[in-house]
Amino acid sequence: MKKQLQKIDNPVSETSEQQISNAVGFPIAGIGASAGGLEALEQFFGNVPVNSGIAYVVIQHLDPNHAGIMPELLQRTTRMHVLQATDNLQVKPDHVYVIPPNKSMSVLNGHLYLFEPIELRGLRLPIDYFFRSLAADQHENGIGIILSGMGSDGSLGLKAIKEKNGIVAVQNPSTAKFDGMPNSAVNAVVVDILAPANELPAKLISLLKLSPTLVNKTGIDDKSKSNLEKIVILLRAQTGHDFSLYKKNTLFRRIERRMNVHQIEKISNYVRFLQENPTEIDILFKELLIGVTNFFRDAAVWENLREKVLPALFNEVPNGHVFRA
Repeated sequence: MKKQLQKIDNPVSETSEQQISNAVGFPIAGIGASAGGLEALEQFFGNVPVNSGIAYVVIQHLDPNHAGIMPELLQRTTRMHVLQATDNLQVKPDHVYVIPPNKSMSVLNGHLYLFEPIELRGLRLPIDYFFRSLAADQHENGIGIILSGMGSDGSLGLKAIKEKNGIVAVQNPSTAKFDGMPNSAVNAVVVDILAPANELPAKLISLLKLSPTLVNKTGIDDKSKSNLEKIVILLRAQTGHDFSLYKKNTLFRRIERRMNVHQIEKISNYVRFLQENPTEIDILFKELLIGVTNFFRDAAVWENLREKVLPALFNEVPNGHVFRA
């Protein structure tokens, strides 16, 4: 008797969404800075309202041989409570946490944890290390911010935050005392907010206030679906890539992010915006590809494909039959 082919749900598209988020009920912003970072941090925190509802975690390249005075310096610029992070410290909104010298820091369930760095001093990437942890723990509640600094630390971590649908903000390189880190970030990932350090807080808070409207508990309405198809057509015409078979909710979430960045409330207006701004089509294309490239790095997906999906498919065809994917 012919074996029934077992229906296997798409393990590729579901894996990332099945991961459990430990997100707290408020955004956590990781702020990476290096050379010239103190000035940028002062400009940033000097413009953060005391009740923004965001927790801020500062990761700066610090001299391991000197006592950390960054909390005292930043406290002069803000009414929020600024403190040096300690092990197993619970993160609270409207607080600023500063990494101690000569430590790596991670976050789990909204608590900060300190580690002794194992890399040589010149090879350490503490900003990337924290950003990746923030993305894994907080998902869409994670925010990555890059300020003045040399090198490229933070760029890979921003990619991780983007993959979890978090927000990425970068100091405009032209306003940074050292533009290495901001330039690297801009070249590595689609940036949601690009502005001088003193303007980043207001733009960030404004973006957070824009709540998703395309996808709700009752699903996606027909008018929104029609406009989505128009966006798919525009993407295909300019990039040659067909997104028509992609998960609709995933597409809508990415599109909503771009709409919020431009403060566009109606998807029909965003369709018109795309028609008038071909550069935005390229940016949206890169934004949509973030989840796809993450899939190819998901070892669990490929293991499931090798162990379950392919054997089930091969068992259904006779020997010598050509199998086409």
